Amino acid sequence: MEQKMRLIPYRFIAEVEEAAEVPTGVEMIQAPQVWEKTKGQGITIAILDTGCDVTHPDLKDRIIGGRNFTNDDKGNQDIYMDYNGHGTHVAGTVAATENQMGVVGVAPEANLLIVKVLDRHGSGQYEWIIKGIHFAIEQKVDIISMSLGGPADVPALHEAIQKAVTNNILVVCAAGNEGDGQDSTDELGYPGAYNEVISVGAINLERSISEFSNSNKELDLVAPGENILSTYLNGKFARLSGTSMATPHVSGALALIKAISNEAFERELTEPELYAQLIRRTIPLGNSPKLEGNGMIYLTLLKHLEKIFEQEKASEALKI
Repeated sequence: MEQKMRLIPYRFIAEVEEAAEVPTGVEMIQAPQVWEKTKGQGITIAILDTGCDVTHPDLKDRIIGGRNFTNDDKGNQDIYMDYNGHGTHVAGTVAATENQMGVVGVAPEANLLIVKVLDRHGSGQYEWIIKGIHFAIEQKVDIISMSLGGPADVPALHEAIQKAVTNNILVVCAAGNEGDGQDSTDELGYPGAYNEVISVGAINLERSISEFSNSNKELDLVAPGENILSTYLNGKFARLSGTSMATPHVSGALALIKAISNEAFERELTEPELYAQLIRRTIPLGNSPKLEGNGMIYLTLLKHLEKIFEQEKASEALKI
């Protein structure tokens, strides 16, 4: 267990003092168009990362608790403050509050459970991450979001993830930032390469595959992951790039999908059923599946297809 896991941003772009916008990535996946139906209320996402700036104005009302599994703050389990920035950035993309200032997350009324498994340097022992997954299971979260990774396939980590999925928890992981832009080579990072997780690659804001994004046959879909504006330390904001930034777009999208689906079907959908609902809301971008999986998350796709179908039916009727 002495090996360490980490997934720092591929690139730190810039720190931003103030913001007042819906980030481009959140717009790209059509999240605002879904908010009239739900903003993710009642859904809890566990963020396994470097902690969170729990006093950030855009996040403090979303956090329902947490736990520290690292050595930061002398190992005090009740202090899960972020001293790195990575976890705070991820949390904001998932669920920054819609409060007429700062930024807005994909699911701005979802609950956040902050599980600190990476220290202030952005690295963590596998044991910390495994304990964090088990803690999230005990807390009966709906989604686990992990923007972290490492080269080693550790059986105990895999088993923890399998247990989470068995408990009907969706596990969303970053694919990794070791890519070369070619589908002829495979780059495997764990836990992103496990079949049980939803593995997320990155695209830029022009919908092109990010060159750094890992490619392999376990990739499920892609989301915006370059120049992503979100919350940061000391109440500020920052633009970062990496599959770390793409992952929370999907975690937030799943919170919206689960809330909508549970209401539509009048029951709790299973993990495989929710995965199917997610994939139904992806659009191909014209790349190899090893680079983009099923395509880009696009939350209003079904509505868009229904509109096209109605237009086609009307056109056929006119021909008759």
